[in-house]
Amino acid sequence: MSSLITEDEIRDESEIIWLEDVTRLDYVRQSLDRLPTRTGKPPYHRDGRMVGYALLGPMAKASRSSGTFRRRVFWLLPHDRDAAPEGLYAMGAPAEAVDPRTIAARTKGYKTERSEGGPPSTAMRELGITLPQ
Repeated sequence: MSSLITEDEIRDESEIIWLEDVTRLDYVRQSLDRLPTRTGKPPYHRDGRMVGYALLGPMAKASRSSGTFRRRVFWLLPHDRDAAPEGLYAMGAPAEAVDPRTIAARTKGYKTERSEGGPPSTAMRELGITLPQ
């Protein structure tokens, strides 16, 4: 879950790869998955779809016990807001959700008014930033 991901756990990230245009997404779910490689598109075994993943740099070390690497994977479920705008998450967001615009390599991301389904903030209005409908 995003609140449990620490900066230390993602310090070896070199890049975030997005598989979709995340400017259209209010939030994505993020998790730390144990994967066999530092780079490349990981396998995906959840309902829904993977929308992005992290690549690790060459200094990233594998787990001594499992030989796997902990990498972030970003995903959405079929009942998330992008597919069901009036559904369960019309307002609010899942615990592991963050606004994809706040994510970068070595930056865990955070929730925003947009990811929570709320109105644009004062700062967004002052900068002339509008939310997609």
